Amino acid sequence: MNQLVKDEILMNIEQTVDIKAAPEKVFEGLIQHLCNMEGEPGKPPLKLKLERKPGGRWYRDLGNDSGHLWGFVQSIKPPTLLELFGPMMISNPVATHLIARLTPTSGGTKLVFKNEVFGPIPDEYRDEMKKEMGKGWAGMLETLKREVEG
Repeated sequence: MNQLVKDEILMNIEQTVDIKAAPEKVFEGLIQHLCNMEGEPGKPPLKLKLERKPGGRWYRDLGNDSGHLWGFVQSIKPPTLLELFGPMMISNPVATHLIARLTPTSGGTKLVFKNEVFGPIPDEYRDEMKKEMGKGWAGMLETLKREVEG
């Protein structure tokens, strides 16, 4: 008899940031940060490319047809929506979903950022992964806010 395996959300990060800048400026800043992701401490940022169209790739190009696929553009509606899915930086058979919704406000832009991870990750890595990814996204959003407001 076949057994069904229950999908499990391994990580669910949701952060909301109010930014005193126009949605267009916040959207472009977000794209820039997603293309210059922080890598390991003491090493230069990871240079990623994002093809700005549905089905476009988000990937790290190492040259000579080498690199790492981080995901695909599921939805893009500048300057209000960016939705990506794929393995991102995780080297396990997982599905990662990232969505950024930008809403104009009287004082600038409300950015709602969500990241969920589904799939098999060994137990010994889960807690550290959740902690580090949450910390990484929070740091990116803080830097984005500081840069586009300044």
